[in-house]
Amino acid sequence: MNVTLIGSTGRTGRHVLAEALRRGHRVTACTRNAAALPENVEPHTVVEGDGRDPDKMRTAVAGADVVISIINGGDSHDPHRAAQATRTVIQAMAETGARRLVVTTPYPIVARRPYLLMGLLRRLLATQYADARDLEQAVAASGLDWTVSRLTRLTDRPATGSVLVNRGLLAKPRALTRADVATALLDIAQDDGLYRVAVNVCGGNARPHSGP
Repeated sequence: MNVTLIGSTGRTGRHVLAEALRRGHRVTACTRNAAALPENVEPHTVVEGDGRDPDKMRTAVAGADVVISIINGGDSHDPHRAAQATRTVIQAMAETGARRLVVTTPYPIVARRPYLLMGLLRRLLATQYADARDLEQAVAASGLDWTVSRLTRLTDRPATGSVLVNRGLLAKPRALTRADVATALLDIAQDDGLYRVAVNVCGGNARPHSGP
């Protein structure tokens, strides 16, 4: 499978890059800083540039079987970073014929429980979460074969091998290791039953929430 990974040098992206190569996929790594790629990991192609550069993104996604995009929401200096880059990626995919898109956003933008914690996070991270919601809207309107993967609290602990991927809200959104995220995103990318849906992803042993 030809995988284009946008955000390949981030803390999560590095895990996805390594796992994709371990599975034998052909990987195009897109990053703003190619020097930050891990020394022991060698993608087949590297595209260095900002995700909002149309020419770079066309180069990055051309021939991709799946595009996995991991872009953090904006901040006070760059409040619309993720949504703007995602719109550029979507346009590049439309122009090159790439169809499968998997993006990540934070689960708290839709979570209801625990009420106090979710309320606090939405206030503290209002800019980032607003950007993530804008990103989701752009993806949903794209017409591509997309999946939005909303991730719970990420940790740098070793992989557990236990991940819950669910379309409903989570009764207890457990922490999720970045190593497990890598496995989940690549599995999601190859699941044609998850086209044009948003899923909530957390550490294993959590139950989906059936109530309001």
